[in-house]
Amino acid sequence: MNRYPRDFHGYGCTTPDPKWPGGARIAVQFVINYEEGGENNVLHGDAASEAFLSEIVGAAPWPGQRHWNMESIYDYGARAGFWRLHRLFTGAEIPVTVYGVASALARSPAQVEAMREADWEIASHGLKWIDYKDHSAEAESADITEAIRLHREVVGTSPRGWYTGRSSINTVALAAETGVFDYISDTYDDDLPYWMQVAGRDQLIIPYTLDCNDMRFATPQGFNSGDQFYAYLRDTFDALYAEGCDGAAKMMSIGLHCRLVGRPGRIQALKRFIDYIKGFEGVWTPRRIDIADHWRATHPPQHPLRIDLMDRASFVEKFGGVFEHSAWIAERGFDLELGPAHNCVAGIHNALARVFRSSSHAERKAVLTAHPDLAGKLAAAKRLTAESTGEQASAGLDALTDAERNQFQDLNAAYVAKHGFPFIIAVKDHDKASILRHFEDRLANDTATEFTTACAQVERIARLRLESML
Repeated sequence: MNRYPRDFHGYGCTTPDPKWPGGARIAVQFVINYEEGGENNVLHGDAASEAFLSEIVGAAPWPGQRHWNMESIYDYGARAGFWRLHRLFTGAEIPVTVYGVASALARSPAQVEAMREADWEIASHGLKWIDYKDHSAEAESADITEAIRLHREVVGTSPRGWYTGRSSINTVALAAETGVFDYISDTYDDDLPYWMQVAGRDQLIIPYTLDCNDMRFATPQGFNSGDQFYAYLRDTFDALYAEGCDGAAKMMSIGLHCRLVGRPGRIQALKRFIDYIKGFEGVWTPRRIDIADHWRATHPPQHPLRIDLMDRASFVEKFGGVFEHSAWIAERGFDLELGPAHNCVAGIHNALARVFRSSSHAERKAVLTAHPDLAGKLAAAKRLTAESTGEQASAGLDALTDAERNQFQDLNAAYVAKHGFPFIIAVKDHDKASILRHFEDRLANDTATEFTTACAQVERIARLRLESML
């Protein structure tokens, strides 16, 4: 099986109505990443100092050494930045979610107490704030297990949400395998929560953000001033709020770091944004766990047909009749690079149509000749496929007068004699009179033109059949 795991389809062109509480038009969710004391540091048993997300331009790890300036910048986040953010959000009466690195929380008891007293959600940000791309699955799993244990010990309750951040290809599956988390946020692929089947269970995913994120104050392509940060947040809010007014409500995530936006020169931009959204009706500012609870109650997991997970026999049985009497198209379609994006009408139709289009002229002609005449002898003898029977009946071809039946038979005979294959049209797109007009018009075409037209109609019939099936 050649299966492509990435999902480019998602919800498709029509997103579900999240039905946010109170009919809210947007959910704006703030995350405070608490990493200070959990970053790379030889004091923490790491090989080198931290080099990510600080005020030091071009920072590099110092192998085997403490980096005093880097440590001091992180210390600022715990000592000053956190409390500035705490005052802002408690004063605005907006609850937040904290992505708390377990080892960082263990080194910050006063901050943990303040989070709990403010009724902030404390989700897990891993055991240590380090990069897991080169870790084995076993080593990463062990850290996840220890993060859960230490979090429970420090906070008093188990984390219900998970976000590693600097994750590996195994992270989401490993976190899901624990069965602990009501949601996982190690994706950036949507504006709404969604369910993922992973590790043998239905796992809720609440996507996070790297664009509405103050980390861009510390990256080359980022924000140079608070005004830029504010403008970006405002524009994002305006776009999503407008979609919510049009019946397609969304979620906006905002990522914050104590040592970054907690600086005086940046906090005012965040305050202006909070003041801005308070001027709108229908704005819900939940914690991520509130979103998870709402989504589970309102949009429980569904189990649609997973085309990309079907075995060959099931695939051919399901789709072998989409192209009339031509199961070989489904057999070859099974061997294409199918993935989650094919778990929809457009996806499977595209796969089968690719096979048809790339087949030889003789093979395509065989598909054409497999189609029955319209209102012909097979129909009269009730020997059509179930699909063809229903399609012809939809246009009233099963209830013709004797004169109409003779007219169709004469046209069928003339068309086959001239072109060498039956007249094919997606009858569900027409009524009886329209079919007859097209029949008479197309009879005058040259065979090459009609071959192209007939092939296009075969694909259209396949599409309509799939829409009926799926």
